[in-house]
Amino acid sequence: MPRSTRLSSNGETQHRTKRVKTADSPETNGAAATVPETNGYTPAKTLELNQDPNRVLFAYWVPNVSGGLVISKIPQKTSWDLPSNVRYAKTAEDTGFEYALTQIRFTASYGAANQHESVSFSQALLHNTERLKVIAAILPGPWNPTVVAKQIASIDNYTNGRIAVNIVSGWFKGEFTAIGQWWLEHSERYRRSNEFIRALKGIWTAGEEGFTFGGDFYQFRDYHLAPKPLQKPHPEIFQGGNSDDARNNGAEVSDWYFMNGNDLDGFRDQIADVKARAKKVGREDHVRFAVNGFVILRETEEEAIRVLQEIQGRADEEAVNAFRDAVQQAGASTGNKKGMWANSKFEDLVQYNDGFKTKLIGTKEQIADRILLLKSLGINLVLTAFLHYEEEIETFGKEVLPLVRKLEGEGRGKDAEDEIKRTGDIYRKE
Repeated sequence: MPRSTRLSSNGETQHRTKRVKTADSPETNGAAATVPETNGYTPAKTLELNQDPNRVLFAYWVPNVSGGLVISKIPQKTSWDLPSNVRYAKTAEDTGFEYALTQIRFTASYGAANQHESVSFSQALLHNTERLKVIAAILPGPWNPTVVAKQIASIDNYTNGRIAVNIVSGWFKGEFTAIGQWWLEHSERYRRSNEFIRALKGIWTAGEEGFTFGGDFYQFRDYHLAPKPLQKPHPEIFQGGNSDDARNNGAEVSDWYFMNGNDLDGFRDQIADVKARAKKVGREDHVRFAVNGFVILRETEEEAIRVLQEIQGRADEEAVNAFRDAVQQAGASTGNKKGMWANSKFEDLVQYNDGFKTKLIGTKEQIADRILLLKSLGINLVLTAFLHYEEEIETFGKEVLPLVRKLEGEGRGKDAEDEIKRTGDIYRKE
């Protein structure tokens, strides 16, 4: 058990806290703040760790749905309740993570029997942290842009500008039909998301004249929002997918483009393609890239691989197959078969977003090298997930993140060809 924790009489983990003076920290304005003590990490140390403006950023999946981050019957020390997630969030921000992403589910599916709603859960985490930015997942259809714009603007004001959104176009038909929402075909779902994002931006940035918009899915006339978000020009907008429709949205309207795990050629093709599409609309400097990766950090590579094999070997076969059936349209809906999960095998789908393919599996040195390779390809943020959240967020933050920062300081992560020579073979197409 980490030295910074102890067990209460009912067996729950409790964190010691201490008063820390951070005179140069804008978050505390020089006042003493009560923060979790995480093996010597303090806000001042974390801020110092994350000074380089060109650093790769780190985020983690928030387990606000039950079942953990793999569709497997392997035991997981990961809880989906709020008290546990508050611990995870505090540990993450105190060890250098800068973002967290809440999940969106409306109904039970594929090992997730229980789900906390993403926006309210994000707000709860924000009110229990000081620096972490939380990305709330939003699903067009159940949500209207005016509702989201108002919610997020308010939360942005409550939390000093620490909320973002991830616009999820949707892949689970049963989730839509269960709540009386029309199930649109793949391209139409992404076209609706495109309008949704444009509407959000317009509402957040409109002047005194208000926001007017005439789309196929959303229409507004002289709509005024007040107060506006604190973040300027607006809170960050994330969006993902592999298909042409998703790539167009990434190029045309999003701030961040999320990618699933992939091989080396797949990463390079996707980044180059989205950049080329963005250039056509004058946004080549406005799109950043994030990638999903499941982390298995162990003392040796052999031990990490054994854990991976156990996760996959104990996969919930019925749930994985049901998930695969549900996402077939997403993967095969376009003529060039570039949709999400188009090339995913059964063992890949044990982790929802192809996180095993990102190869963050091994020793801290191996994982750091691979993150720097990803950075050199043009990836700006790594979205992590873990088997045992109770331990592994802290371990990653203490061992991998500082090592990445050290190597970045030595000039690593800038030369793609050099990084490929060092570690690129792990990403060659199988």
